[in-house]
Amino acid sequence: MKLLLTSDGLSNASISKALEELLGKSAQGVKLAFIPTAANVEPGDKSWMINDLNNFRKTGFEVDIVDISAVSKVVWLPRLQEAELLFLGGGNTFHLMHWVKQSGLQEELPELLKTRVYAGISAGSCIAGPTIYNSVQKSLWRKVRAEIKEGLGLVDFQFIPHLNSPYFKNIREDNLKKAAKDLTDPVYALDDNSALKIVDGKVEVISEGNYLTFNLLQ
Repeated sequence: MKLLLTSDGLSNASISKALEELLGKSAQGVKLAFIPTAANVEPGDKSWMINDLNNFRKTGFEVDIVDISAVSKVVWLPRLQEAELLFLGGGNTFHLMHWVKQSGLQEELPELLKTRVYAGISAGSCIAGPTIYNSVQKSLWRKVRAEIKEGLGLVDFQFIPHLNSPYFKNIREDNLKKAAKDLTDPVYALDDNSALKIVDGKVEVISEGNYLTFNLLQ
């Protein structure tokens, strides 16, 4: 299985190159299915999501926007099957995980990911882990009703996005050190210029910025 987990999408050339390595070819003309569902419940300006889409286009991808909460499975599944890359966008992690389960996408992912790359931005990266409860509740300090705690389990670690971001002021090293003490899973905390490239469970950090790790086995 091949994955690219990011805080901020294709924010620099190193991350774009890592994605092309996962695809095994240039991004030019590759069909990318972008799932924006996590952003649906986020209020305010969405320039951050527009920036994500612009970066896809600049890299050369052919982009299809597929909202799994807006159309039925008979509509979204063929479009995901046509894509070589499934990119799940940022926003509300719990809302995204709810619709990944509710829509039936979770059931389809094992087969889809036999021949496709999974990529995530923020929430889309967080749900790849074994749980979304620790990532958000304990490390991002958002008060939420955790009706869903389980993630997709595509990786065996917690992903914390937006390290040192001015928009997420609690995601700092001191706070994460405290939070990590209550977590048994390994933790990767990445800034917006970093990503994780994963091939069959082997993790490689791609970074033009900063990142932190906790609870990794030595």
